[in-house]
Amino acid sequence: MEEKTMIPMIRRKAMLPNFTDEFFGDNMFARFFDVPANTTMPAVNIKEGKEDFTIEVAAPGFDKGDFKIDLNNNVLEISSEKEVNNEESNERLMRSEFQYSAFKRFFTLPNTIESEKIKATYKDGILNVVIPKKEEAKVKPVRQISIS
Repeated sequence: MEEKTMIPMIRRKAMLPNFTDEFFGDNMFARFFDVPANTTMPAVNIKEGKEDFTIEVAAPGFDKGDFKIDLNNNVLEISSEKEVNNEESNERLMRSEFQYSAFKRFFTLPNTIESEKIKATYKDGILNVVIPKKEEAKVKPVRQISIS
């Protein structure tokens, strides 16, 4: 790619940031430039509700024990490493297949979350991480104020 075409793309990204990047930080995207070719990057949905945020990670074929979730200084790291060893043999043929997949995703969380109450579940190929908001960050119902 020529340098001339890269500069407008960089400016466009800076002028029109992605909502999730704006809210959750830059996800430390630069770390992914050195990711090996056999690394898969699962799709992620980020939802904001009245009382919490939910991060949904599409990771079919995994078990809940394959995931590791760490929180360090408001940076949530979701990672997994999985190795599968399938071996078939009969009198004429021997076949062995090794599969290895790994990923890491980083999310910078806002200061308005209850970090001690984060919960995660894995069901039907989706890892759900629920991040509760602090009371002051929750959406309050509209209150009408009477005039005296």
